[in-house]
Amino acid sequence: MNSRLRIIVTGLIAQYPLGGVAWDYLQYVLGLSRMGHDVYYLEDTGFWPYNPTTGGLSEDGCSYNVAYLDTVMAQFNLQDRWMFRHDYTDQWYGLKETERREAIATADLLINVSGCLAYPERYRSIKRLAFIDSDPVFTQIKLLLGYESFRAQIDQHDVLFSFAENPSHNIPCSGDTWLPTRQPIVLDEWQPATSHRDCFTTVMNWTSYDSLEYNEEIYGQKDEEFKTYIDLPASLPEGTLELAVNEGKTNRTPRERLEAAGWKLVSPAEVCADMHSYRDYIRHSRAEWSVAKQGYVKGRSGWFSCRSACYLASARPVVVQDTGFSKVIPCGDGVIAFDNPDEALAGIESVRSNPKLHSTAAREIAESYFNSTSVLTNLVERATSNVCEVQVA
Repeated sequence: MNSRLRIIVTGLIAQYPLGGVAWDYLQYVLGLSRMGHDVYYLEDTGFWPYNPTTGGLSEDGCSYNVAYLDTVMAQFNLQDRWMFRHDYTDQWYGLKETERREAIATADLLINVSGCLAYPERYRSIKRLAFIDSDPVFTQIKLLLGYESFRAQIDQHDVLFSFAENPSHNIPCSGDTWLPTRQPIVLDEWQPATSHRDCFTTVMNWTSYDSLEYNEEIYGQKDEEFKTYIDLPASLPEGTLELAVNEGKTNRTPRERLEAAGWKLVSPAEVCADMHSYRDYIRHSRAEWSVAKQGYVKGRSGWFSCRSACYLASARPVVVQDTGFSKVIPCGDGVIAFDNPDEALAGIESVRSNPKLHSTAAREIAESYFNSTSVLTNLVERATSNVCEVQVA
């Protein structure tokens, strides 16, 4: 694509000023900007911002969050390319009002990543609105269960994309047209480290939200899948497996049970609190080991973690629970998919026995499958076209 477009990207960088969150959205902004597009970042979530220094809502409004967002954007020379709206005071930050209005009024495309935009109808003046479903299976179930406000948000968009890349009869069909896409990774920002610790790590939420039930089937979180693998460390040298895990949002993390089983637990707030320590934590790990949300596993949608893609870009192999992505991404070297504890253990041992092979393959897969330039070129071309391939889910 040679034409320069004005593109607005939504996200949660200020809303949740935590290590990995910024990268999920910033890589869209950085990637599009480095491709030559005129890119702005927008937050209008409708939520009261979270302040990690107090462990709760930002009592003074949003000063901490706005300062954090300004710092993040300035690090990439994007200090004059962001807009943040505090819903409860209807106050805007970032761009001056005239500049903000002009940017929105003249935008060619708005990319609503993860559905972060609370009121997409406010931005219907933009030529094209694209929705990025980063939570497949759960998204479709919500629509089928009749979440009216969510349905209204979805219907405001011209084109729908999803991280569900593997067409599967296990994905509940909402009747919408979802086009496959994946997380873009700005490879230059994830150069391999010269050294690493001798352990497999991951950064995870024990639970993110409540399970959903559809057709008498429960679609749960990572805690449900973890039960099958909780005794895995017993078959490995001490310290092989490390979890940067939070306390859990709906069910509490069973820290004593995990530690008794041999898992090393660390606090994400201590080891990867900001975007730089998050990146360093990944780059200096031997590899990633992780389960997926139960809903992803049951749906077999092909969802692949944004975090795992960052491990790959850092030349860190991943041993991760299969969600159907093995139908889309090459597995065996660099990416090892598992469906049971024996396969998980074999994957870990394979990486330990031949780390150079898996490290090289990991980076090659990142370059071939997650390069932001190719991922975003494909996304923008389809988002701005009136003719798209059909994938109904």
